[in-house]
Amino acid sequence: MRRPLLVWLTLLLAASALSRTDAARADNEIKVGDTRLERGAGGWTLDAHFDFVLNSSLEDAVNRGIPLYFTTDFELTQSRWYWFDRQVVSASQSTRLWFQPLTRQYRVSNGGGLQLGFPTLASALALVRNVSAWRVIKSDEVRPGETYHASVRMRLDTALMPKPFQIDAVNNRDWNMSSSWKHFIFTPTQPAEPAPAPPAASVSEAAPASSAASGVLPVPVPVPGPASAADHGK
Repeated sequence: MRRPLLVWLTLLLAASALSRTDAARADNEIKVGDTRLERGAGGWTLDAHFDFVLNSSLEDAVNRGIPLYFTTDFELTQSRWYWFDRQVVSASQSTRLWFQPLTRQYRVSNGGGLQLGFPTLASALALVRNVSAWRVIKSDEVRPGETYHASVRMRLDTALMPKPFQIDAVNNRDWNMSSSWKHFIFTPTQPAEPAPAPPAASVSEAAPASSAASGVLPVPVPVPGPASAADHGK
């Protein structure tokens, strides 16, 4: 009787531990939503949406003034049948989130120099979850009509935190927050050619219009008539 009871207790404890692990993993998961590459001046920009919530440990850290860094990674590769895939682009952009006690505001800044303040953590996170107009590909790095493989992800970057907090983050699963890579196909298109300019008006066509516009009418030039008999006798 004791042995079946021990087996049952062991299975119950294992199931409970697995459930807690799955719950912790779900709290730390970042989901990648819509992603697209838009053509802009000099290349292509990335727009991406991520969905996540801060667990209680991370939320408490922010409220205590500890900055959090969320890094978005983008990679572009091209397949080669004779060798390994060619890496065309590898870029990263970090967004900083922190609380400023003096102003009682949550601040968000990125590498592009943008820095905004928000009254609540929820409104600040709404900006962190969205990457907009980030130029990741230059025009001369890809060829129109060829196929490329794009990948994007977001992660909590503990390497950018102050050194004392990096040590704590390594040993704490609450700080292990990231998404999986999202892959999609990218085929750049040839930019549209500008419309041809309308033909310029000729000088003969433009002259009457300019005279009428100035309000001056052309003066008629007298034409000499046939000579009279009296003229011949002179």
